[in-house]
Amino acid sequence: MAPASLVVSVAGIDFQNPLLLAAGTAAYGRELASVVDLESLGGLVTKAVSVERRDGAPAPRVAEFEGGMINAVGLANPGVEEVLSKHLPWLEQNVRRAKVIVNVVGNSVEDFATVISRLDGSAAVSGYELNVSCPNVKAGGMEFGADPRTLAEVVRRSRASTRKPLFVKLSPALPDIAAAAKTAADAGADGISVVNTLPGLVIDVEMRAPVLGFGSGGVSGAGLLPVGVLATYKVGKAVQLPVMGVGGVSTALDMLQYLMAGASLVAIGTAAMQRPRLPVKLVADLASWCERHSLRSIEEIKGTLSWKT
Repeated sequence: MAPASLVVSVAGIDFQNPLLLAAGTAAYGRELASVVDLESLGGLVTKAVSVERRDGAPAPRVAEFEGGMINAVGLANPGVEEVLSKHLPWLEQNVRRAKVIVNVVGNSVEDFATVISRLDGSAAVSGYELNVSCPNVKAGGMEFGADPRTLAEVVRRSRASTRKPLFVKLSPALPDIAAAAKTAADAGADGISVVNTLPGLVIDVEMRAPVLGFGSGGVSGAGLLPVGVLATYKVGKAVQLPVMGVGGVSTALDMLQYLMAGASLVAIGTAAMQRPRLPVKLVADLASWCERHSLRSIEEIKGTLSWKT
């Protein structure tokens, strides 16, 4: 029997396998090229890109704890012009088979469309991931994704700026993540990414102070897996859009949970930062699992969760 095909077609893009590097963990590709075979993966989601340079949160920005990792990077990035002139040309020349999704952030509704408009001519970019978990400074700091009207406006303006696929990345802290996904779908999104990190606080008990310079941060790691899998299932039932499952992935079995819950793509973050060569192994492990279960295509297991609710 021929090996199972790992190819997945999502929002008009053919990914050679469903595993991507999550936003914030792959930088812009160049930084990992010496330790990760990027071309063996389905793709990568870049770190955030904003209109202007962002210096980010004060150090320390990342800390590990027994259950995972907490970070407050503050969406640090060099700004859209440097990404356009320096990073995208490198990606275009060096990443051909893996697809590149650009993570976009903003301080206002208008910023998202501005970033997309500047980057959209690059052949390196296959699509965009809208990080609507960041604060809208014009709305008193409320997250873009927390207000349906603001979320819809971000997606509509972004949609008008590109024909390339738009994935909307939603926070697990939303009171109704399925409803937010519906709002994004109705406004023109092509896919949904779930989930972003969970807000949390880790304290240095000797110093009686937060371990991060910013104080609180986003929690990631193995403990986020069930949260992301449930969100994937809920979103998959709510909208007829492909879902990218994100959070807590460290094994091929974790990937399979997301796929069975309805995801078309799976992104790995914290575990890849801890073990940069792990993603390549997971692709091989996924192929082996499919072979042992006599699958012809990875698509055969998508959404096969048996759960009578």
